[in-house]
Amino acid sequence: MFYETERNDHGLTYNPLKACVLPRPIGWISSMDAAGRVNLAPFSFFNLVSERPPLVMFCPNGAHVEGGEKDSLRNLRERGEFVVNLATYELRHAVNASAAPLPRQVDEFEAAGVTPEPSMLVAPPRVKESPLHLECRLEQIIELPGEVGGVPNHMVLGRVLGVQVRDSAIVDGMVRPERLKAISRLGYMDYAVTEETFTMPRPTAAA
Repeated sequence: MFYETERNDHGLTYNPLKACVLPRPIGWISSMDAAGRVNLAPFSFFNLVSERPPLVMFCPNGAHVEGGEKDSLRNLRERGEFVVNLATYELRHAVNASAAPLPRQVDEFEAAGVTPEPSMLVAPPRVKESPLHLECRLEQIIELPGEVGGVPNHMVLGRVLGVQVRDSAIVDGMVRPERLKAISRLGYMDYAVTEETFTMPRPTAAA
């Protein structure tokens, strides 16, 4: 099968594009507006993009259910800080609940049944139940081509200021993914969980 994305002429029941880029890590983003109201939302257009400096990106594309930009993007414009909370298999239902199109005044921490815990370096709280957190400061908001619901697409770049990892996930000085059981997004309504890994040393330069 081949199709042109402009034509969307794949002939399938559902657009397969997001099922062709997998797995996609989930950035479970907590943020806060200038008045101190918190927000929690998952984004599967998310990744680590640089180690030096340590930068992550996520894309809060589309419109809020009540119109305008999504809360995560609005909060970053106002406060400029956020936390990436690791989305895990144990927390999968809470992650999914926080994706609901809720009114702006609803607290997603409460709706998802998770606990806000003070962060070390930034104002937005982190999810206490999550075993790993990246505390971030806004680096840049980039407007992308296209729009959904009358709102342009955006990419948010954040600088990682601090990292917290639960001690039980560290073995012999390394963070072990099989202990974290992170979930990732596939296509459609499908997800995966990281439970099995393998090691493959990088090749050295030829002599």
